[in-house]
Amino acid sequence: MSRTVVVSGNPRPGSRTSLLAIAVGEALAGGFPPTVIEVGELGPGLLTPGDEATAAAVAALREAELLVVATPTYKGSYTGVLKVLLDQLPAQALAGKTAVPVVTAGVAPQAAAAEALLRQLLTELGADVAAGLPVVEADLPETKTIADKYAAAHSDRTAS
Repeated sequence: MSRTVVVSGNPRPGSRTSLLAIAVGEALAGGFPPTVIEVGELGPGLLTPGDEATAAAVAALREAELLVVATPTYKGSYTGVLKVLLDQLPAQALAGKTAVPVVTAGVAPQAAAAEALLRQLLTELGADVAAGLPVVEADLPETKTIADKYAAAHSDRTAS
């Protein structure tokens, strides 16, 4: 199991938000590929007790040392599918883990507001939340540069 796990809360697997999150995870892991959870791929299994893929995703979250949790901004917050996945974790399940919230939005104020909400959720689950990364959609073509700059500025805070 990879010590770095990337969770993309975009309902559409392979989204620009997902690509950004993976780039951040790789940059923070020194180029090593992280384990990637595309929440959108879990589909109805998110709501099905005993679903194997969802159980594996939850196990990966619990075993990670570093989490990169990404979401596009939907209705001013993180996505519902991301919330449904994280709701499967018991209280303090992320204690002792570092989490990096990554949020994309059309404009900077939306990204910052949604990042604050995701930060609250991750804190509620016990994570040690590192500096967030709110990104506007217009900057997404620079994904690798954004990820590398974030890692260079914050790798001491996210290192395990």
